[in-house]
Amino acid sequence: MLFFRLAFLFMFGSVGGWVLELFFRRIFSAKKWINPGFLNGPYLPMYGCGTMVLYGACFLPLPRWALVLLLLVALTLLEYVTGLIFIKGLKIKLWDYSDRWGNLQGIVCPLFSLLWGCIAAGFVYLLFEPLQAAAAWAAGNVWFIFLIGAFYGVFLADLCISFNVSFKIRKAAAQFKEAVHYEKLKAAINERRAARKLRRRFLFPFAGASLSDAVRDMLERQKERLRVVSAAVRRKKADDSVSEEDIVKSASGGDANSVSEEDGGSSGDREER
Repeated sequence: MLFFRLAFLFMFGSVGGWVLELFFRRIFSAKKWINPGFLNGPYLPMYGCGTMVLYGACFLPLPRWALVLLLLVALTLLEYVTGLIFIKGLKIKLWDYSDRWGNLQGIVCPLFSLLWGCIAAGFVYLLFEPLQAAAAWAAGNVWFIFLIGAFYGVFLADLCISFNVSFKIRKAAAQFKEAVHYEKLKAAINERRAARKLRRRFLFPFAGASLSDAVRDMLERQKERLRVVSAAVRRKKADDSVSEEDIVKSASGGDANSVSEEDGGSSGDREER
């Protein structure tokens, strides 16, 4: 029974997290529909694992507010470990917080830790009891157990396909010695399809694509953008330094003129005396 409860919780969290990330990208970050995550289907394993962590922590003999703080730390740690595994092991960035204040290696940041805390509070105060009842019902329902089995069959097949793609991406990115942003690579491949007047892919975005060419083109474009930005920053610094020199020179000239005027005025006073 416990096994089926946990299987239900993982499925619920994976699918629910995928829906959250899908709308977050559409409304706040990318402003368009992007299939989030590492897999092709509508599920995110990190959210499934997080749901099981949330569920298990609710049985600890702690006040609710203390549970929320504990889960904020636990979910942030889960996010950090997951991101680090993909970056170090597969040379893939599933997300990037490098532009966020207080980020750690672009993997975690205070803003999203706060969002994890909000999710933890919602689970502890609102979702735990109804989800516990739903998990107990699902574990005792034969037809729902069959549905759970079908879900995991598709999930495992998708996992094998996605890891195969990831190994190819790692091989293609090895010569550049840097991690590939997974969603930017998806977008770059769909842009190549659009340029050839082919249909964009929401599911299975890497199907039929030349990963080595796509990775090379994307990373070269990133380096070109960095060169342009660096050149612009250097020009701005040079202009600022020239402006400062002009200000100093003009100020020095003004001081010299004022001094000569004062000297002239003083000598004139002495002549009149």
